[in-house]
Amino acid sequence: MQSSFKNKTTSGWWTKPETPSDISETPNPEPGDTAIKAAITKVTNPVFLVNFKKRIAAARGGRISVGDPRSLNCQLPEDAYPLCAYAPPLRPENLGDPLFKKTYGLRYAYIAGAMANAITSVNMVEQMGKAGMMGFFGAAGLSLNEVEAAIVRLQNLGGIQDSFTAGHPERFPFGFNLIHSPNDPELEASLVDLYLRRGIRVVSASAYMDLTLPLVRFRIKGICRDENGRVVCPNKVVAKVSRIEVARKFFSPPPAKLLTQLIEKQMITREEAALAEFVPMAEDLTAEADSGGHTDNRPAISLLPTIIAVRNELAEKYKYETPPRVGLGGGISTPESTAAAFAMGAAYVLTGSVNHACVEAGTSETVRQMLADARQADLVMAPAADMFEMGVKVQVLKRGTMFPFRAAKLYDLYCNYSSLEDIPANQQAILERDFFRCSLEEEWEQTKSFFNKQDPGQIIRAEKDPKHKMALVFRSYLGQSSKWATHGEPSRKIDYQIWCGPALGAFNEWVKGTFLEKPENRKTVTIAMNLLLGSAVVTRANWLRNQGVMLPPGAGKFSPEALSKIYDLLGQE
Repeated sequence: MQSSFKNKTTSGWWTKPETPSDISETPNPEPGDTAIKAAITKVTNPVFLVNFKKRIAAARGGRISVGDPRSLNCQLPEDAYPLCAYAPPLRPENLGDPLFKKTYGLRYAYIAGAMANAITSVNMVEQMGKAGMMGFFGAAGLSLNEVEAAIVRLQNLGGIQDSFTAGHPERFPFGFNLIHSPNDPELEASLVDLYLRRGIRVVSASAYMDLTLPLVRFRIKGICRDENGRVVCPNKVVAKVSRIEVARKFFSPPPAKLLTQLIEKQMITREEAALAEFVPMAEDLTAEADSGGHTDNRPAISLLPTIIAVRNELAEKYKYETPPRVGLGGGISTPESTAAAFAMGAAYVLTGSVNHACVEAGTSETVRQMLADARQADLVMAPAADMFEMGVKVQVLKRGTMFPFRAAKLYDLYCNYSSLEDIPANQQAILERDFFRCSLEEEWEQTKSFFNKQDPGQIIRAEKDPKHKMALVFRSYLGQSSKWATHGEPSRKIDYQIWCGPALGAFNEWVKGTFLEKPENRKTVTIAMNLLLGSAVVTRANWLRNQGVMLPPGAGKFSPEALSKIYDLLGQE
């Protein structure tokens, strides 16, 4: 299909370079679909579309004059051609908010989000950081000792938290997850103790419905004024929310009530509390659309603009010196979705599901293959282990596993009966045969053993409350199901709980027939660079279209490339 332009007015004129060194490849514009597509893909160079002998042609060099030179009585050279559209260079590192990248010492406005049980592993976080991006270690579901071991390992590998990577080219940024634990508030408090003691300065706050004492303590501890009188908050919270009312809390300063409690507990000083009014709870906030795991299934196209508007409202109200930035997560899986996020004003993008099938992910080969085969319709919501009694759900893979249906049955039994003993005998038999593969009494003993180490108070409560005892037993199945998946327990494949969002189905469709179709070829940085470069290509194509030019089909299409080829294209080592 020959490209054409709808806008009959000329936006300017293009002329050949004065010297051959000013242009690569050819001095003349090249007509044809192939030339136009190639010019758009070369994101490090400007692209000029000109009317060349009544055909749209691509020129990658030369000079342009904006406006109509004839109206200015300018003399045009003989080799001047009408300029139809122009797109400047757009390198992947130019996408997103510059201050966001500067704050965390990043080259790219790209985050690998935290996935529980160390699915976002030490290796994944390290690779992301060394590539100029940032990963959040998936601390949820791990013991304090396991989390501390991950901190030590990342710090020994070169992870840095205080000054980030400024002046330290051999170091890399990273963060840790802090998940809201309404059923185990002591765990959340202990994690904050650990993070402060170990010098963790950046956390991803997820699953919060309200602000908590430990979270406020983390944010405010160490706040001070520098030598110029500016308020400096060393601990940074990157919140992940999908509800407007929750976003408002993170865009506001910490509540006075919680600050007072922290002073009374001698966890912060009065001076720190006084400075808290000058900063928002979140340094940055990720608008979480339809994602894997905990999600409200919000559509990104309506969620992000609304949250940005709320940010603008509260930034104006509180007159922050540095307003919180807003990124987008949930659905980021193709060049088009990545470009759309930045086009809507996202300061950064956050990925999750597409990383789950990567070789660095802390999961099993079986799960990676199941994820690589997933389609967008292969997902369903199922009861969450950490907020089971509250009816909270997580988005999981349903293809190849019975987990979501069995989890739903457990929640139905919990809602309809007051104790394990009240459950009809035939239903108890199904639970013992298919779910627990042991008697309910044996499962309770195993559950007691687990909570005696993790949280003995749960056992004390369960001994007095039969319904709570039932909840703990059911939660043991839900909790173990994700561990069976990450460990690749073959006898429990039918019970695998695999967190996943529709983004992965879109990603699998995009990479079909390419080297990224196979899970063994999926690496987090390779996927990230393909999404970022692809986003730049899509954006440049849209810039040209919006100037009235009809581009050939697929002009903005970007297919996955090897990481080495991407770096060559960008002129990077």
